[in-house]
Parts: sequence; C-alpha cells; structure tokens
Amino acid sequence: TNCEFDSARAFERAGALVSTFVVNNLTPHAVAESAGQLAKEIRSSQILMIPGGFSGGDEPDGSAKFIAAFFRSPEVTEAVNILLHEHDGLILGICNGFQALVKLGLLPYGDIRPMDRGCPTLTFNTIGRHQSKIVRTRVASNLSPWLSECSVGDIHNMAISHGEGRFVASDEIIKHMTGTGQIATQYVDEKGTPSMDMSVNPNGSVLAIEGVTSPDGRVFGKMGHTERSTTGTFQNVPGNYHQPLFESGVRYFA
Repeated sequence: TNCEFDSARAFERAGALVSTFVVNNLTPHAVAESAGQLAKEIRSSQILMIPGGFSGGDEPDGSAKFIAAFFRSPEVTEAVNILLHEHDGLILGICNGFQALVKLGLLPYGDIRPMDRGCPTLTFNTIGRHQSKIVRTRVASNLSPWLSECSVGDIHNMAISHGEGRFVASDEIIKHMTGTGQIATQYVDEKGTPSMDMSVNPNGSVLAIEGVTSPDGRVFGKMGHTERSTTGTFQNVPGNYHQPLFESGVRYFA
C-alpha cells in the first residue's frame, strides 16, 4: 500500500508513538522473516492499522488478497488474537486495509477465520471502474472505541479512491449487523440521508455502508481516507473534514 505516511502522521498528531512496518516479499525466506518480525511488533503494540493504497496498480484486483494471505500465517494470526483477546487492543483498516480485514473475517466477525461465499465481501464498484472524489459520511453508530469522540449523526467529508469498495452481505447478516450497531458509517446526501445514488454512494454499497465494526467495536474498517484530511487540504470543497478517528483510538488507552 502507499498510505502509510499519511496514516503514521495522523496517529502521531493524535499522540501515538508509531512504528511503520514494511513487508519484505522478495523471496519466500524474506516473507517468512517478515511474518516473524510483524508478529513481534504486534505483540508489543496496542493498535494495529492496515493502511490503504495501491499495490502493482491493483491488478489483478486490490492488494487486500496479499495482505490477507500474509496475516493468515500462524504466527501473525496468533499475534492478532493476542492483541485483541488478551491485550484489549484495537485494529483499524482503511480502503485496502478494510478489504483485508473483511477477507480475513476480522470484519464483521471479530476474528480470523475461514471464509466462504456466504460471508460479507467488498467487491467492484457498481460503475465498473475506479472512483476518486470527496464524499459525505454519517456516523450511524458510535459503539466502537474508534468513534468514541464522535456523536451519532455527525457528518464528515473525506476523500475516497477505490475500485472495489462495494460492501455486500446477505439480508440476514445486514439485519444482524444493524441490530448490533456494527454498521458504523454510511454515505449520505446533503440532507444527511443514506442514499444509493452514485453521486452520494460511489460504489453502490448495500445500505450505503462506508464502514463497519466487529461485534465488540474494537476492529473498524472503512473506505474513506480520514488520514488524508489535514490543514490546508480540500479548500475548494466546503465541509467538515475533521473526523476524530485517530484521536479516539489513541485516547482509548489514555
């Protein structure tokens, strides 16, 4: 991916001490070494973030498939389980990171598990191509620690840039997630109403879903690039660009 610099800066501004990890995939031995090193990093951390961006032009498909395969190595999976279930840690995924969390099962289930055709997925935008624009999102549930500094109904503007952002799930799963407050953020129009209109919902996600959480809220994934909003950016598009996502995550441990 290529959003690690923006993501690290956002966490540092929120008061976090950041360690950026780059996977070495030149050889099978290097991949195995990277898995061990990442597992060690995760065990000593409170927050794990998988950033967005592109890998090889996202052809074929996005980089999430590579991320998910890497995280399914036994030592990395074990470290993630320890982070969540023993250390009360948090996980965040944006764009490709969100896709990886869904492919792993961490979203919406809360753990790494085998996936099948009946599980939720993030697939190609209904328009059939990449979308890059500014969108509005509304906080639909703030049960997650990642949204503790937000109120339900808060609307934020942010950039999106993806070709595979359409969240798809069965009616049964959507109903369950709605009831548990796992549908965290939605694409909305100027009136704050979720919409399937392409000008509002750039990928055609069911229920205009932009972000979802695990049942306990400690794993959060979203398509919008909150980390790209900084002072002086997007001056020509009015709106509230400050979503206190990173502040919420850091303050969870304060």
